[in-house]
Amino acid sequence: MTFWILISLMALLVAAFLLLALLRGRPQLEPAAASDLRVYREQLQGVDRDLARGVIAEADASRIRTEISRRILAADAQIQSDSKSKTQARAVNIGVSLVLVAGVIGGALSLYQSLGAPGYGDLPLSLRLERSKDLRANRLDQSTAEARMPAAPVPELPEDYANLVKQLRQTVAERPDDLQGHVLLAQHEANVGNPKGAYEAKARVITLLGPKATSQDFSEFGEMMIVAAGGYVSAEAEQALARALEIDPNNGPARFYWGRMLSQIDRPDLAFRLWSQTLQQGPAGAPWIAAIRAQIEELAHRAGVEYELPPETPHQTAPDVGPSRDDIEAAGEMTDSERQEMIQGMVNRLSDRLATEGGTPPEWARLIGALAVLGNTEQAAAIYGEAQSVFANSPEALNIVQQAAKQAGVAP
Repeated sequence: MTFWILISLMALLVAAFLLLALLRGRPQLEPAAASDLRVYREQLQGVDRDLARGVIAEADASRIRTEISRRILAADAQIQSDSKSKTQARAVNIGVSLVLVAGVIGGALSLYQSLGAPGYGDLPLSLRLERSKDLRANRLDQSTAEARMPAAPVPELPEDYANLVKQLRQTVAERPDDLQGHVLLAQHEANVGNPKGAYEAKARVITLLGPKATSQDFSEFGEMMIVAAGGYVSAEAEQALARALEIDPNNGPARFYWGRMLSQIDRPDLAFRLWSQTLQQGPAGAPWIAAIRAQIEELAHRAGVEYELPPETPHQTAPDVGPSRDDIEAAGEMTDSERQEMIQGMVNRLSDRLATEGGTPPEWARLIGALAVLGNTEQAAAIYGEAQSVFANSPEALNIVQQAAKQAGVAP
């Protein structure tokens, strides 16, 4: 309100000065015709005096009076014309003044509408920082954030896989201290689209691990809560991310979600700085890198930074997990069971690497296909569900994985 009062007073003051300058005009000087009129009248009086003294004849006096009278009428007409012109000029000045006043006030309002923020008070840096602190200190808790979310549709799962998850839930409920059971439950709850069940199982994993819990454990825990809250970083999720970054400051997923949290508390400047550093660190092809590339330009605009997204670097070539030449030659001398065991070992190595280090969409697709060939359709379906979560923000990657899942018979 104070801002509007000051702006209005300034606009009125400028308008008043303009009106005063236009309406006052030049100093009022006597017109030349008025001076001539006084001279002519004095001449008439002089003619009468000359006639009384006998200096001029009556005929000459009459002729002179006629000439002077004609000049008097002409001077009077000039005076009337000048007066009318001044009246018209004054009216024009008033009109121009009103137009200028309207232009100054209207122009200021129009400029503020396009460049300002109507309805909002002034936001100096100190006030913005204070407001950001309040937003961070008063973040929604996890349960409140989840309550705002609409009910998620229940995904259609293969019957055998759904039964497997159900059995796993029952087993873990009966064995609350089974670390491996909770690890599997957290993974499969995420696969079936139950992020709340996933982060509850993950919380139990962290409790059982105690000081052995890794940065990845806390990062996954925070991510599961964020997914359950529809992308909102709650106070509990922030604590999990902070712990993950405390253990490993270079944890990519934790850095991505920490940047999202900074953006949500109105600190796009800090979020942009963190994301740009994470983007430079890579690795290329990581899911969080793709997510950052999709959002960092808008974040830079909010932060007031001139930013040009760097060209996408090719994905690093993944280590070869296929059989070597020696393996192929040795396979010819193996029995069926030995050959099957060798293939299973290579698949297990690929599965372990994808679970710990991540990988490219073709690698996930290859693992799904290999498991299907080995007859492990349940595990192939589980891997497909995990890949959907990993590449949720990359339609192209999802398409590659989905095609492999269709060929393996674990996707519609």
